[in-house]
Amino acid sequence: MKLSIIIPTYNEAENLPHVIKNVRDVHINMEKEIIIVDDGSTDGSRQILEDLEESNIRTYYHSENRGKGCAVRTGLSFVSGDIVIIQDADLEYDPKDYPALIQPIVEGRTSVVYGSRRLSKSSVSYARYLWGSWFLTRIANLLFSSGLTDLYTCYKVFRTDVIQDLDLKCRGFEFCPEVTAKLSHQHTKITEVPISYHPRVFSEGKKIRWHDGLIGLWTLIQLRFWNRLT
Repeated sequence: MKLSIIIPTYNEAENLPHVIKNVRDVHINMEKEIIIVDDGSTDGSRQILEDLEESNIRTYYHSENRGKGCAVRTGLSFVSGDIVIIQDADLEYDPKDYPALIQPIVEGRTSVVYGSRRLSKSSVSYARYLWGSWFLTRIANLLFSSGLTDLYTCYKVFRTDVIQDLDLKCRGFEFCPEVTAKLSHQHTKITEVPISYHPRVFSEGKKIRWHDGLIGLWTLIQLRFWNRLT
């Protein structure tokens, strides 16, 4: 089997080399390919990527900032692995969790795994972020009977054919509610496993904002009652 790791990045020049090293060095019992999508960075991230000379790392570039969802969708169009994992280009999530994340799929117990910060003892950087994430997770559970603990986790892992069959339309952070809603419509089981989490604050580059929560809520409502995005 082969694991495709999609890393959407936007203005993460300080963290990007460390993330690439952590992903490259993590040991799993399968081949890895790393797909990095630079989403119009202006801080030198592109120069870092252009200097990479590793055969298992492929880089793609957006000419302007389009959003995390667009970057993930670009990455999905180039994957060749059997399993796909999303990896943020910061240091909040630890690739050492990969073995636990992919194991349920490898064993055939599920086709989708979310890494849950709430199932571990990890902390969250801001109270409003904590409660916003909790609120949207509860709304998703009410609308789709999904039973999740962490809707907005970065670590989402999919059998490749499952994620590519969802016809995603997202542009930004609404990737999380859209993919969850569409999986629920297909009656696809989502398994959660605990992960480690090392939160950063907005002054350190955290990018999700309060209005992304409103977009996420509207995404859930549209997909529940109209099964489409406008």
